[in-house]
Amino acid sequence: MSEPVRAVKASEDLDEQFDGIVDALRRDVRTLRQQVERYGRTYQKRAEDRSRQTTHGELDEETQRGYRRLKQLQLVIQHIESSAAYLLGSGIDPSSDSDDEAVEVAQRVLGSLEAERERLYRDVHDGPAQVLANAIFEVEYLERITERAPAEVRQTLKTELANLKGQFRGSLDSVRAMIYDLRPPELTELGLAEAIRNYASEWEARCGIKVGSQLDLKDTGLTPMAELAVYRVMQEALQNVHKHAHASAVGMAWSRANDSWVLHVTDDGMGFDLVKAARHKKSVGLLSMRERAELIGGSLQIQSTPGKGTAVTLLLPVEKKVEPLRARRNERTHKEQE
Repeated sequence: MSEPVRAVKASEDLDEQFDGIVDALRRDVRTLRQQVERYGRTYQKRAEDRSRQTTHGELDEETQRGYRRLKQLQLVIQHIESSAAYLLGSGIDPSSDSDDEAVEVAQRVLGSLEAERERLYRDVHDGPAQVLANAIFEVEYLERITERAPAEVRQTLKTELANLKGQFRGSLDSVRAMIYDLRPPELTELGLAEAIRNYASEWEARCGIKVGSQLDLKDTGLTPMAELAVYRVMQEALQNVHKHAHASAVGMAWSRANDSWVLHVTDDGMGFDLVKAARHKKSVGLLSMRERAELIGGSLQIQSTPGKGTAVTLLLPVEKKVEPLRARRNERTHKEQE
């Protein structure tokens, strides 16, 4: 026989009721934080695993959706904790490690992507590129010995071998372009602006699209992770122009504006419908740029109209450094207590 449920008399004391609500809210918020952190760890493992499986180190649609949901959950839990802190004063201590953990996830994901790019760079350089180059040498050797073939088949052999060599050369050019995009940029030796200039110059020669650039050569003061992300956004913007825009000219600017660094890439191509592109499941390049920007505390704006070209703008506040998140929070808390 079950025990009778004891009737609990509701307290008439306001302080006691408030303390009870505080205790329940504290437990709920901490439980939510733990669940979000667990989701973040699961996402991090999934992103690292998937990045090793993709050709260019990019995240697939499912993993990108997981990232967006993680950012939404982190934003919501931060709002809940802020509201709870406002209500409870010092009665609740939101996790001081939450922002640092989110940054650590970002660093590891970006680091994993770059490590995979470097591995692919070596593998493609030592594998397919060498195979295609050797195949071209073999075809050229066959072209020389066709001179000894019977006259009735000589011209046919020459034509077929010329076509085969042309296909090999086209494939080798594509592989070399992939190698150039995959290789780690020389940011430490050149600085970000010069690395951008070098890539733009090579891209112009390779794609036949004129690039006009205005680059601020001053030291950025950004972290290496942030500079690398800016470089990759620039790369993706130019690759999108080459693949989709049918443009004849590109404008690129990298400059300091007030308290932010700004990367601006424009083209005079065919443009596109932003709403349709957002719904398109294969718009991986746009998502990749936006997510890289968010991972370093920046924002990405894309403006485009069919027939009127496209403008991509990366805005990166200088104050949003990765390392001092905890310090800024401690400083803010100290000021509030004074």
